[in-house]
Amino acid sequence: MNPEQSKLGEIIDRYRPEIGEFEDVYRNIHANPELSGQEEQTAKIASDHLESLGFEVITKIGGHGVAGILRNGNGPTILVRADMDALPVKEQTNLPYASKKEVKGESGPKPVMHACGHDFHTTSLMAASTLLQRAREHWSGTLLCVFQPAEEHLDGAQAMLDDGLYDKIPKPDIVLAQHVICMRAGSVNLRAGPLLTAADAYDVRVYGRGGHGSAPQTTIDPIVIGASIVTKLQSIVSREVTPGKLAVVTCGSIHAGSSSNIIPAHLDLQLNVRTFDADVRERVCAAVHRIIKAECAAAGVEQSPDIKRTFSTPSTVNDGRTIDSLRETFGPYFGKDLVKLEPPAASEDFSLLATAVGAPYVMWMFGGVDEKVWDDAESKGTLHQLPGNHSPFFAPVLQPTLKTGIDAMALGALTFLKK
Repeated sequence: MNPEQSKLGEIIDRYRPEIGEFEDVYRNIHANPELSGQEEQTAKIASDHLESLGFEVITKIGGHGVAGILRNGNGPTILVRADMDALPVKEQTNLPYASKKEVKGESGPKPVMHACGHDFHTTSLMAASTLLQRAREHWSGTLLCVFQPAEEHLDGAQAMLDDGLYDKIPKPDIVLAQHVICMRAGSVNLRAGPLLTAADAYDVRVYGRGGHGSAPQTTIDPIVIGASIVTKLQSIVSREVTPGKLAVVTCGSIHAGSSSNIIPAHLDLQLNVRTFDADVRERVCAAVHRIIKAECAAAGVEQSPDIKRTFSTPSTVNDGRTIDSLRETFGPYFGKDLVKLEPPAASEDFSLLATAVGAPYVMWMFGGVDEKVWDDAESKGTLHQLPGNHSPFFAPVLQPTLKTGIDAMALGALTFLKK
């Protein structure tokens, strides 16, 4: 470890705030999750914290988005981002601070849970902002701390941009983010190139002709058409995508009818597509449209199906040169805990905060699975059975997960802000 890298480690250890205080913050946020677009209290926790540190704070950006600015002399402008929203999942972790929260939904109470670790992201950035503010004699530049809403809907970053984010804060030179995942706690992954997939979601309505279940010859059954569509969609990846190229096509919701003896007049599908490669993305999405229309035509449907793209976000492709710089600081600091990881087929909208201003960006992953649990599952070949993001059983251990998130975020910023 060269002297400069050693000094960064010393800065982290010297100025890291009392972690117990932020463990309490984490428990509070975890026990009181807020769905996408409803992050009012979480945003207030973050904004109040930044104000207490002397940041210039802007709130209600693109909904409940928060941005804090800390100017500290000449140097680069570094944006570090955390997301705040939770998911409509009923928590089953049995943690003492497990969420019991429910909100009103169209069909009754809807459970809410931090099943994707955004509570760790928010708390880690709050603590890292404290560390960096205390250590400001050791770096120069401008630090931007952004707390983003509505990541789970993949439209929060764009909403902040549409609301004039970069009219309110300086344009960054580099954009950084992190995500806790099902990986050994204390470990960190840096990966250049493709990290997360592009995502496209569709709401589809298939029309038929309703009638009595005893007289199917007088109807056009949308349930049969829908079943055929779902089955046929699964042939896209196996028969239209080049082997070795990643693509996922999922039907996550299918609804039709209300009685066993009535053939309904329509059926609704919700589809999700994940891809890395732009050409694969175009081909898969075109195939989705083609198959839906063709199956309807084959059944003699008189009204064309409705196919509405509900959201779309690009793939996350980490900048190689920025990764190289981070490796020089992360490698000596995390040592053997800097691990390799195959890219997941998940998606994020964070990259929009960088591409909107032509800035390079990196997102890294850090682990949350208890070390003994991970090692035991690895020895038994059952890692795939561990609960991952979006599971009702997703429960990253508090430590060393939180400390790792704090240190990684602060070290990432210091990599580029260092004097």
